[in-house]
Amino acid sequence: MISGAGLPGRWTAPACVGLAVVGLDQLTKWWALHALDDRSIDLVWTLRLHLVHNTGAAFSRGEGLGPLLAGLVVVVMLLLVRHAVRTDDPVVHITVGAIAGGALANLIDRVFRAHDGLLSGAVVDFVDLQWWPVFNLADAVIVVGGILMVLRGWIRG
Repeated sequence: MISGAGLPGRWTAPACVGLAVVGLDQLTKWWALHALDDRSIDLVWTLRLHLVHNTGAAFSRGEGLGPLLAGLVVVVMLLLVRHAVRTDDPVVHITVGAIAGGALANLIDRVFRAHDGLLSGAVVDFVDLQWWPVFNLADAVIVVGGILMVLRGWIRG
């Protein structure tokens, strides 16, 4: 078990990573809302930028379950942070910061884009591969962070 000594300094980098993810995600969503409102942008192969408002869970499943999903996100974030506090592995700290930042960015959408009550808002998605569900920067960071955390656990045994 790790003592509480040095805890605030140890969490500076993860907090900065999380805040950077939130900031970049919200900036890209703001851009998408303005630039993709009435059009799609084809980039390369099947990659295009296409605006979608997701009121469901991952991959637009579970439409209308916003409040339940938000509660689940908060619980998962708390469990991740609890796990990370018990280790001194800087890779785990950074990945937890990234995952928490991505989750918080999508939670911000659910709170501040709500029209029918608290947490009923839609997450803004706009990266469309046309063969995979549409996603955003926060979604990508959550997935990559989760994969890195699993790999790190596997490598460390």
